[in-house]
Amino acid sequence: MTPSEASSGPGAAGPDIPAVTVAPGDTATTSVTVRNDGDIVEAYSLEVVGDCAAWSTVDTPRISLYPGTSQTVTIRLEPPRSPQVRAGETPLGVRILPAEHPESVRVLETTVQVGEFRELHTELAPGRRHGWLRGRYRLKVRNRGNTPVRVGFTPGQAGEELGFAFSPAEPELQPGESVEAGLRVRTGKPVWFGSPVVWPFTVDTAEAGDRETVRRDATAVRAPLEAEFVQIPVFPKWLLVLLAALLALLLAWFALVRPVVRSAAEEAAGEVVQSRPTHAGEQGGQGPGAGPGAGSEARPGDRGTGASPGPGGDGGTADGDAGVPGGAGRQSSATIDLRTPDGETRPGTYRVPENSVFRVTDIVVANFQGDEGVLTITFGERKITTIALETFRNQDYHWVTPIEIPENETVTMEVTCEKPGTPATGRRARGCHEVLNVSGVLSRTAG
Repeated sequence: MTPSEASSGPGAAGPDIPAVTVAPGDTATTSVTVRNDGDIVEAYSLEVVGDCAAWSTVDTPRISLYPGTSQTVTIRLEPPRSPQVRAGETPLGVRILPAEHPESVRVLETTVQVGEFRELHTELAPGRRHGWLRGRYRLKVRNRGNTPVRVGFTPGQAGEELGFAFSPAEPELQPGESVEAGLRVRTGKPVWFGSPVVWPFTVDTAEAGDRETVRRDATAVRAPLEAEFVQIPVFPKWLLVLLAALLALLLAWFALVRPVVRSAAEEAAGEVVQSRPTHAGEQGGQGPGAGPGAGSEARPGDRGTGASPGPGGDGGTADGDAGVPGGAGRQSSATIDLRTPDGETRPGTYRVPENSVFRVTDIVVANFQGDEGVLTITFGERKITTIALETFRNQDYHWVTPIEIPENETVTMEVTCEKPGTPATGRRARGCHEVLNVSGVLSRTAG
């Protein structure tokens, strides 16, 4: 025979199990009474079915009853503290299966009211940021409770030097759900000099809304997270040391080195002036062999007339050109203005006059269009330099010891024009255009 009654306890009014309330992590019990109204001994199997089956057990899963007898079986409910066990009503069923009459199986049902619990897990990374004015952090929040929550963040700092901004400000999380929020920390003013400044702060994570109600649950809120923002100075210490060293060098230059250099330059200029030859026009108009009073006193720059070299004379002329062998010569320069069509190679030359020697001390080459190609400078058979045009606009070379170029030898500038540049007109030129200036002392030789 099938059971005629199953209840949570003796004297229950109905065949079903009354509702049960249980908190996650706790244990609750209920009972079912099984009575055998048949006329044979019957064995019954009891099994919990439904959403509660994973965390519910039957103390005596199999019982045997004589006819007319009954037995109460305890159902133990132990829901874990997990997001998978949602808060609210959960159905509970107990299936009673007779061994001799399996067709008379019955399922007794009830409702289990699972209580709420809140638990938030929060991580703040990194623990320290460096910056001039602002730093960015990441907040990872996970809802470990069994009910949906809306999370809010509360920053804390000893002073009011920092500003905080969260994005999103109040995320909503389902049980077991995680979210990553951004935190931006900003200072009010920069630190220009000195050592880095450390600003410690905290972030408190809790359920938004009625904070006081939430705080009564000790497991709902973790201790505030701690982090630091290290504000670095705009100008570090090493830069200040470098600036101080440069200032000291500059003061030393103006106080010590510059006067010495100026004095040496003035002495060198005086020696050059004293060593220059005295021209015929600067000797009062007296040529070699002329007696005292033989002519009027000459003004500076006048050219002597009828002068012939005499003992000890240098043969110089008034314009500085050495007229006879042994002359000191004069400062002279020559300019080579060379235009080269696109894709061609052309030379430009300057030839040293006969009976002369050109002692070169300076050259200046100009690529004012910004042409591209190759430029080669040679003195006679001697190659001085080869330059890529695109690497310069103006280039100069100087020698303490002059480079001598004998008579009839040439100063040559050869240009290979690969791509003409763009002059000041704004339109690309049709060919390359370079200018070479050669400076030095041009002296006469024996001829």
